[in-house]
Amino acid sequence: MHFGPFGGGQKEDIMALATRPAPGKILIVGGEGEAPSTLLALLRSQGFAVETFASACALLDTALPEAPCCIVAEAKMPQIDGLDLIERLERRGEPIPVVLVTDEADVPLSVRAIKAGAVDFLPRPYDERDMLGAVEHALEIDSRRRKVARNQRGVIQRFEMLTQRERQVLDGVVRGLMNKQIAWELDISEVTVKLHRSSMMRKMDLRSVPDLVRASQILPAEYALSCAA
Repeated sequence: MHFGPFGGGQKEDIMALATRPAPGKILIVGGEGEAPSTLLALLRSQGFAVETFASACALLDTALPEAPCCIVAEAKMPQIDGLDLIERLERRGEPIPVVLVTDEADVPLSVRAIKAGAVDFLPRPYDERDMLGAVEHALEIDSRRRKVARNQRGVIQRFEMLTQRERQVLDGVVRGLMNKQIAWELDISEVTVKLHRSSMMRKMDLRSVPDLVRASQILPAEYALSCAA
């Protein structure tokens, strides 16, 4: 049985995808006997960089990779199980994608796992293509997440360079106001608005209003609110 996004007859040729090394690292957490070593051998045979941890506690006590990564964890573990691991990573601000594995085809548990944010839930014995597909998908998710975070940090850094007046002009532009309308709101001349607008766009490293609107949508709420007069 397979409860994740690769079921239902929609599988790609995962083996072909995974024959090249994927960027990032896979972190294997928990498991006893041959299961972790078998998974380790499978992933390394496909060129993945892999690190193993005896427990979720061991993982949480370790500095996680700065590069894209994902976790393959046992759903049921002592002390901290797979669902709790997902929650703790979220609380720490490290929402690394997690693939959960179990020895039991437990439908209620699989539903809870997906609702908790697991990328996939694989009962043993799983198809190797399902596992390879799941970790490829998880690494892609983490790569996109980190790219979005980098973009947001860049926008915030540039936004923090703006003066309060430039932020007020930015707010007016994003709301679709013309220069003369912004000037009336701020009780300054239209020429002054144009000067602030030009300086603001240069500091934000943007060339068009659509780019500015998209950048403003990246800003966290506390920054966006500070644009107002």
